[in-house]
Amino acid sequence: MKPVVNTDYKHSAITGKIIGCAIEVHKYLGNGFQEIIYQRSLAIEMIRQGLSFVQEFEMTVFYKGEYVGKRRVDFLVEDVVSVELKARSELDDSHLNQALNDVEVYHIETGLLINFGAKSLQFKRLINSKPPRSK
Repeated sequence: MKPVVNTDYKHSAITGKIIGCAIEVHKYLGNGFQEIIYQRSLAIEMIRQGLSFVQEFEMTVFYKGEYVGKRRVDFLVEDVVSVELKARSELDDSHLNQALNDVEVYHIETGLLINFGAKSLQFKRLINSKPPRSK
């Protein structure tokens, strides 16, 4: 199993706590539910663990300084970690790209992609290595 807390990553204590909450949810529910069930369950578990978050956090998207729409991330935790949830039997590159876009477009340093749909919980830590885009 991957280490939950890895000091090589920024915000590792927070991401480790989130992953621990996701492990608890997956252990209790298993796989096979809709994403919204996992989202609500993860919210309960994160509250129990003392994490502050905004659920369905809406962010504005700009293209070269022009407003083009809005996008929601499943959770913005402690104002520094975006969390994108999936309930798929397996992840593909489009899921990873979506989560990477969240951290890059919104200038968030750290993200998590968590998949509850597989037999074992899957997660990927995401690091924003791109400088902020000028608007």
